[in-house]
Amino acid sequence: MIDFKKHPCFNKEAKGQYARVHLPVAPKCNISCNYCNRKFDCVNESRPGVTSNILSPEQSIVYLKSLREKMSQLSVVGIAGPGDPFANPDETMETLRQVRSNFPDMILCVSSNGLNIAPYIDELAALEVSHVTITINSLDAKILEKVYRWVRYEKKGYFGLAGAELLLEKQLEAIDKLKAAGITVKANAIVIPGINDTHLGELAEGLSKLGVDLMNTIPLIPVEDTPFSELTEPSSSYMKEIRKEIGEHLPPMTHCSRCRADAAGLLGKDSTEAMELLTEAAKVRIDKGDADSRPYVAVASNEGILVNQHLGEAERLYVFKETPNGYKLVNQRVTPPRGDGDKRWEELGEILSDCRAILVGGVGPKPSKILGKSGLKVVEMSGLIDQGMDSVYKGTELRTITKAESFKCGSGCSGTGTGCG
Repeated sequence: MIDFKKHPCFNKEAKGQYARVHLPVAPKCNISCNYCNRKFDCVNESRPGVTSNILSPEQSIVYLKSLREKMSQLSVVGIAGPGDPFANPDETMETLRQVRSNFPDMILCVSSNGLNIAPYIDELAALEVSHVTITINSLDAKILEKVYRWVRYEKKGYFGLAGAELLLEKQLEAIDKLKAAGITVKANAIVIPGINDTHLGELAEGLSKLGVDLMNTIPLIPVEDTPFSELTEPSSSYMKEIRKEIGEHLPPMTHCSRCRADAAGLLGKDSTEAMELLTEAAKVRIDKGDADSRPYVAVASNEGILVNQHLGEAERLYVFKETPNGYKLVNQRVTPPRGDGDKRWEELGEILSDCRAILVGGVGPKPSKILGKSGLKVVEMSGLIDQGMDSVYKGTELRTITKAESFKCGSGCSGTGTGCG
């Protein structure tokens, strides 16, 4: 039986005893909030909607297994973005299935805007997802109209009041179904000065009547390049007044850490070691087919003997295969042109769809992640190509180059040394 006392986000007494991890498997979002500007690649950003990596469901299990070995007090696995879990329902539900299968003792939870969660509530209950957070900022659609730029539902965009009304309708429907399924519901509300801050008592009263279990009021973080960037963050004293008002209707959460979408560890004490494990898991190759369907290995090389070229400067790649008489060159393949951002690496993944690995002298974190998700194992190394081939085909140990060397660009690269684009 699941012990709710072990969930630090729902039980303040568990804050310093039990750890949680958020799995960043949901990059897409289906609403546009006027307080949100998601940046995936900055580890110094500590706020919701931010992550340093995106994982696939399979990579998430690799990450969790490594994390569990290091973090014995880990009790909760959640999905909170960096977009919305149910704007990415396939990735979210598959991750939850795999976590439940591999870690049957874990408490599972998700955090959503509620727009598209309703069709998945029955399975969430079957998977024993015990806690769900819905971010709902008002019960008045005219207020919500000021909070959201657009809402996308069933491949159609809604703007203004129409979008606000649709979102509110789906949120209330979701809360009703979640409670009917026996799932604990926490409501999140962003405290936005001059927008919804004087209506939060009414919100708490209405949510209490719907059976919501507790409410978390989160002070706005003014973020650059958003419509609310010029607003002032509510003071601690003002937040205390609001929580006191909330407390007349619902138990208020008073220990929120405004967690990132890849947070891991005790609340307020995220683990730096977990961040390293997350980065490693994001590089893990995802098997999409057996060895016979991916028999080749691609190499970034200047002359076809050494692995000595940064992926970003490689205009063509050497492709080898293993034979009874050693490694043989199959062909050379032209890489997509520079300047297309992520699309360049997605296209390269397609070009190398019959390769199980790529050997490079250096590679940026973003192309490494994208190629890994396409099924390629990305190996950074220096030395003879045959040595790299042995590591891929035979599992022999390989000395990889240092991080500083891996970001060193060659003469043919016009980049800054901070990653490929």
